[in-house]
Amino acid sequence: MTTFAVADSATMLRRNLKHQLRYPSLTLMLAGFPIVFLLLFVYVFGGQLGSGLGGTVAPQGDRGAYLTYLVPGILIVTVASAALGTAISVASDMTGGIIDRFRTMAITRAAVLTGHVVGSVLQTLAVLVLVTAVALALGFRSGASALDWLAAAAILLLFAFALIWLSAALGLAARSVETASNTPMFLTLLPFLSSGFVPTGTMPAGLRQFAEYQPFTPVTQTVRALLSGGPVGSNAVAAVAWSVGIAFASYLWALRLYDRRRAADPA
Repeated sequence: MTTFAVADSATMLRRNLKHQLRYPSLTLMLAGFPIVFLLLFVYVFGGQLGSGLGGTVAPQGDRGAYLTYLVPGILIVTVASAALGTAISVASDMTGGIIDRFRTMAITRAAVLTGHVVGSVLQTLAVLVLVTAVALALGFRSGASALDWLAAAAILLLFAFALIWLSAALGLAARSVETASNTPMFLTLLPFLSSGFVPTGTMPAGLRQFAEYQPFTPVTQTVRALLSGGPVGSNAVAAVAWSVGIAFASYLWALRLYDRRRAADPA
């Protein structure tokens, strides 16, 4: 049974990767959004925002200091933005008739969703590499070791895995592709209400409490500590706990919605 589940999921993964290669515009669009924000915040707001960072980052000038602070936040925005594509592709499958064809075939229950999720994680990895390359070209330099870079990549991909499962569930809950393209938008707003762009200590009291306890902040702080070569502290535990919790809850929700849509919309 396990062998069939892996084989079916691999088949669905190949299908989604072929779609991504055939239509690279979506991948480029997912990379374009964080790159535009990176350029905007560094070159328009970086001078002013960098002057308020104090000694929290390397003293390489206001704009350079802000670039060092900002890049982990931009990487989190990249993960959140890439998750949006999953909701759209899942909703397209559910409304386009291809799921009806899959229902007539002996395919493992979760294979369709697993193919979408794993394909999106690989797409997110490609987009993260592209955004990181742009950040390095702008002057971002890290004091992290190779092991720290791998740990930062693992934290980002684990969080991406969680958000993509959540986005897949939102795509299943949507009744149209248009709705699916709008429902997960809150994922791209939450990084702005975290420590991704400015320290939480500069925020008003109520907003600061929300920012400090929402999942994007410990993930951002963990990646920032790893890329700077510093200690991650308890943020790493919170980042992993949030990621595993969101992934597990979203996985169960997505399977339930998939079965319900099958029952409600029989072939």
